[in-house]
Order: sequence, then C-alpha cells, then structure tokens
Amino acid sequence: MATVTPHGSATDFPGITFYPRDESATIVIPPSAGTWEGFRQWALSDDFPERGKVSFVAGEVLVDMSPESIDRHNFIKSEICRVLAGFIRQQKLGKFFIDGVLVSNKRAGVSNEPDALFLSYQTFRSGKVELTPAKDHPSSHKEIVGTIDWAVEIVSPSSVRKDTVLLRKAYYQAGVGEYWLIDALGDEIDFQILVPSEKEYVAVVAEAGWLASPTFGKSFKLERAIDEEGFLEYTLHMQ
Repeated sequence: MATVTPHGSATDFPGITFYPRDESATIVIPPSAGTWEGFRQWALSDDFPERGKVSFVAGEVLVDMSPESIDRHNFIKSEICRVLAGFIRQQKLGKFFIDGVLVSNKRAGVSNEPDALFLSYQTFRSGKVELTPAKDHPSSHKEIVGTIDWAVEIVSPSSVRKDTVLLRKAYYQAGVGEYWLIDALGDEIDFQILVPSEKEYVAVVAEAGWLASPTFGKSFKLERAIDEEGFLEYTLHMQ
C-alpha cells in the first residue's frame, strides 16, 4: 500500500479521499492543497507527484495510485484518440489533448486531468480559456484555466464515484459542453454522451445504436471485440 502523507494532522484534511495501490509511492500533501487555489499552486509545482492521478473536485483532494487497466481503459482511450484527434486535425476544428493536461475551473472548484479533452479554435479566440505558462519556460504551458468544449472519462474500479458523480457535476458547473462517460468494466460497454440541460447533464438518446455529438456534428458508436491474439479490441465508429 502506498504511503500517503498529508503534511499535518489527519484532522487538517477532512475532505481528502485516498486510493493507494502502489508500495513504491509516497505523496506529501501540503495543507494549502485543501483549497482550489492552493491545489493549483501545488499541482504546478515541482513537488506534485509524477505518478498517479491527483485531483481537486467538490472540495476534496482525490488521490488515485491505481495502475491504469490496459484492456478496459488504455485501449479505449487509444481508440478515442485515434479517431477524434485525426478528425479534429483534418477538419481544423481546434486542439485535442490526451491525459496529463491539468484543467482548472474556478466556478466549479475543479482541477483535474481528464482522460482526453478538446478545445475549439473558437473557444481559444473567445477568451474562455487561458493557458498557464511553466515557471521556467514561459513558452511552455502546464494548465488550462476556464471552460473546455469536451471531455471524456473512462471509469476505473477506483474512479467510479469521481467520474460518475463528482466530475459529472463539476464539469456541468464548469460549462463543459459535452462529457463522454465510458464504463467498460462489465460485460457490456456503457457509453454515454452527456449534454447540458437546465439543471444537469442528460444522456443523448441513441438512435439505431448511434449517439449524436453536438460538439463534433457526428454520431458515434463504441464496440468491443476480441482480436486474433486474444486481446480486447475497441472500435469507435463515426458517421
């Protein structure tokens, strides 16, 4: 089990949830990380852990050191990136980002690294987002602050509450225009395209198995099979 060490007494961190899995890791969380601004300062510092996923959502610091599942997470993410990154570049829609990019929104009080995200050129031009430069390299950026157009989260056993409850609410409050939520842990894939209603996200209703995406102006279907070597293989169809 990981050694997760808040710098202070346990009572100083009532809103921190830990998911330790790796015996080699030690995380020291500063007391200032208990606020959105404090978390961002820590996340942009050299003291922030390079392994695992650490997020600030709904007043909680969530620490997940679980290795990413190859066949029920990484393969899906790779397929989504293969299809969407190529489409976005071909159509010159904006920029596609894979995981590892910190996204922060003050209104929603969230600072998190989605599995992937999309920013349209229109959003860049509108001023809805700002890129935070690295301290030692002003031409390099470490964070997106503001409202992104699209995000996807692929559910892991340790991220069910985070992805399906906390981030679903936080992304809505942050004004994220479209949220893809994918759960492939069971026998069937639960693929949802969530769009804003007046009070919360609602799932797009499938038509003949296809889900329409307002962001990309296309419909999608995610299927899973087993390839000739026995690996799970995912295909994101687009029409």
